[in-house]
Amino acid sequence: MRRATSRLALGAAVVLLAGTLTACRGGDTESDASGLKTDVGVTSEPCPEAVDKNKGCIYLGIISDLTEGPFRALAVPITDAQKAFWKRVNTAGGIGDYEVDVTRYVRDNKYNPQTHNQVYQEIKPNVLALAQSLGSPTTGAILGDMKANNVIAAPAAWTSGYAFEDVIIESGANYCVESMNALDYAREAYSPKSLMAVHLAGDYGDDAAAGVKLAAQTLGMTFTDVKTDSGADKQAGAIQAILTGKPDLVVLTMGPADAATIVGQAVARGFAGRFIGTSPTWNPALLQSPAAPALLAKYEQSAPWNSWSTDTPGHRALREALPGVTPNDGYTAGWVWSYPMKAALAKAVEDGDLTRAGLLKAVKSLTKVDYEGMLPDNAGNYAAGPNDGAVRVTAIYKPDPAGPTGVSRVRDLFTGPTAQAYTLDRPCYEKL
Repeated sequence: MRRATSRLALGAAVVLLAGTLTACRGGDTESDASGLKTDVGVTSEPCPEAVDKNKGCIYLGIISDLTEGPFRALAVPITDAQKAFWKRVNTAGGIGDYEVDVTRYVRDNKYNPQTHNQVYQEIKPNVLALAQSLGSPTTGAILGDMKANNVIAAPAAWTSGYAFEDVIIESGANYCVESMNALDYAREAYSPKSLMAVHLAGDYGDDAAAGVKLAAQTLGMTFTDVKTDSGADKQAGAIQAILTGKPDLVVLTMGPADAATIVGQAVARGFAGRFIGTSPTWNPALLQSPAAPALLAKYEQSAPWNSWSTDTPGHRALREALPGVTPNDGYTAGWVWSYPMKAALAKAVEDGDLTRAGLLKAVKSLTKVDYEGMLPDNAGNYAAGPNDGAVRVTAIYKPDPAGPTGVSRVRDLFTGPTAQAYTLDRPCYEKL
């Protein structure tokens, strides 16, 4: 009798465990009136701010740096642009019989991996996917869980490691490729011989620094690697390294306030070289900082797409959706990052499977995404794999008080020979 009871208990435990695992990975699958399969984060009830109350709701989460982290000046407009993007989608009819909500499950990560994981766990039972997961180290804190549970995310980051993760739908050139293109541009513009990468540690900074290192090897330039911590008051070591090393070009990968401190103080103390910042280092407010004269004289900005005022259908739609805002390329980024999720949701509905597993399958089948001209026509080819699907274009900007976002374009989107020839066989930061 005791043995039978043990078997019964074991059987119940197995059933409970199986149910738990099912709930974690996607929950109970249901079918709507049209036969579309759904599970987590999709309801037949309308969205809280529904345009058409006869449609159901797809809930997407947003986890961003909204209050006190180093990227808050970018993260708030990124998030506002994503809200505007999905409002436009809903106004145009939504996704099949559903609209999309990105307002109910918005959380602040404070750019802290532990906090990011905590708030992710809070919203995970209620969302189909993440419309935004800001930061490379923060997203890294939840990546294992995302893979275990088929949770797709559009990252507010560009590390090359994302090309190797099916649950990540990245947009634009990664930091590694961006740095390679920046150096091909610099070689033509002012022929540097010595390079220094000054960057935050982790997937973000290390990825860009690896691109600098790999390009330096290809182009016959010397390379020095300098890691620094986040915080404008923690840049003394980096500044001294620049002054001592005297490189011709410094590539910066950090937060905007950190970059301004380094450029401003290094130039004030006699540094004669130049700086290029990877995309997240810029914020138009820097032109009101004490570092503005140094930035105007010595700094340029690489970017994975063109800025706010560019004339493409996507840029025009962005500006129309956000009338009256102070232009900021955080808005541009948030808008661009939303296109792959729209394409994936539409494909999942077309395939009849809007479960988490169905959305993942849809992502893996995408051969292109319509970015409405904001990226090349071949962008968004997730089916092609990391190397063949990689977007390799970069634009170069310079600080300009007359520019709507404080910059003006120096060079339109291009792919340099170094990035074009590079084989993305594993994350670049592993090669640093």
